[in-house]
Amino acid sequence: MNELQHINIDSTEPSSVITLPKTDYDILITEKENLLTENSTLKTDVIYYKQELDKLRRMIFGQKSERFISEEKADGQLALGLETETIPAPEPEKESIAYTRSKPQKKQPGPVRTALPAHLPRVEEIIEPTEDITGAKKIGENITEILEYTPGKLYVRRIIRPKYLLATEQKIVTGELPTLPLPRSNAGASLLSHITVSKFIDHLPFYRQIQQFARQDIVVSQSTMNDWFSSVCRLLEPLYERIRILVLSSGYTMADESPIKVLENEKKRATHQGYQWVYYNPIEKVVCFEYQHGRGRDGPTKFLKNYKGTLQTDGYAVYDIFEHEPEIVLLACMAHARRKFEHALNSDYKKASEFLSMLQELYKIESIARDQNINAEQRKEIRQEKSVPILEQMKSWLQEKAPTILPKSAIGIAISYTLKLWPRLIRYADDGRYEIDNNLIENSIRPLALGRKNYLFAGSHQSAQRAAMMYSFFGTCKLNNIEPLTWLTNVLNLIPDCKVSQLDALLP
Repeated sequence: MNELQHINIDSTEPSSVITLPKTDYDILITEKENLLTENSTLKTDVIYYKQELDKLRRMIFGQKSERFISEEKADGQLALGLETETIPAPEPEKESIAYTRSKPQKKQPGPVRTALPAHLPRVEEIIEPTEDITGAKKIGENITEILEYTPGKLYVRRIIRPKYLLATEQKIVTGELPTLPLPRSNAGASLLSHITVSKFIDHLPFYRQIQQFARQDIVVSQSTMNDWFSSVCRLLEPLYERIRILVLSSGYTMADESPIKVLENEKKRATHQGYQWVYYNPIEKVVCFEYQHGRGRDGPTKFLKNYKGTLQTDGYAVYDIFEHEPEIVLLACMAHARRKFEHALNSDYKKASEFLSMLQELYKIESIARDQNINAEQRKEIRQEKSVPILEQMKSWLQEKAPTILPKSAIGIAISYTLKLWPRLIRYADDGRYEIDNNLIENSIRPLALGRKNYLFAGSHQSAQRAAMMYSFFGTCKLNNIEPLTWLTNVLNLIPDCKVSQLDALLP
């Protein structure tokens, strides 16, 4: 009873009986199970590392576009679902005619020159004929307009205030000095605006601007430039607070975050990984940046302490804390879910393309609603009628595929991510004011990403917060089609005398 018999049926010799102790047999079974488990683990690891390698190659060599074109509709035509009967056309009667003629040459159209804007100043240059025109009658003129450029030039604004002695009252009078943004500085509002706009919109660090000034024999030190900018930020702090209040007063806000490197004061040449948290009010078209030392929950918790309304974010776990806030409704971003499936196309094209095709239908509905410029109530009705059935189909597809795929595979990660956030992802259909994704706030972050590539890091944590202030102003200018240089120059001239109750009039 302690031994098992195994009959060798493959041997050509007469049947023989091999006996193995039970303990040895159990060892073989255990080793087999361990090998199978190890093999499964190694297969999973290989899939994971292939995904990581593909992601790395895409980051270095691949395209950044996430556009997906379904194979079924690669021609870009929408299927209308109409079946038509094809009727063969009758064959035309054939007739043979032979003759020869010269084929006229097609006249090549000349290039069309774009008319130059009428608001640009014109500097006229009159060129007379070399011939003697004495007694000639002018019958017209040929005008050629050429666009030229003169580099920006500095000029000195010289304010002269004559002093007078009043003989009757025996006192001296003089004109009142106009309000200046920085009374103790020789930098005017237009120069301060140009420096600020050049850094945060044109992405020119201060040291490059100093080099530009030096080519015009204007010496400006780095410390002077920094002092000018610091003074401008202190002047604009009340306006920045109004931006924060406007964002929080909205019942619908988008949130996101982006990294920025900051120099450490304690360690020489060391940088700290800080984050710019961005909050966008899509209804009022106001964006607010706020710098935080880290990416933890302290930043959004503090900023949104008294917020009541809808908050739309990506799937970052920090935002989960707001799920338990009774005054806040969380929305997720469908574009982030789409990105997961787009990254899974290389590993499992069939499943990823199936989901992306359904998602594409949702975005077509949003595009049609946007093109028709309908109101929020009408957009909600369209979503309830057309988008909700597609969303239900997508949920069924996700639940059906989830048990059949490896959790660590790219398609498994995409399905798991989407199912986890599904209640938040579908809430956009309940209100026509909501967007299907938070791409609008990601567009506001792009200037920050471009700036990082030019100035590389912020000089201090305080400088990072000042940068957040400027990105808030200029991001709001962009959202409302306001020319930033003109706006900032006007604000710097007016804000020293502006009352707190009048600050909203200065907002872009």
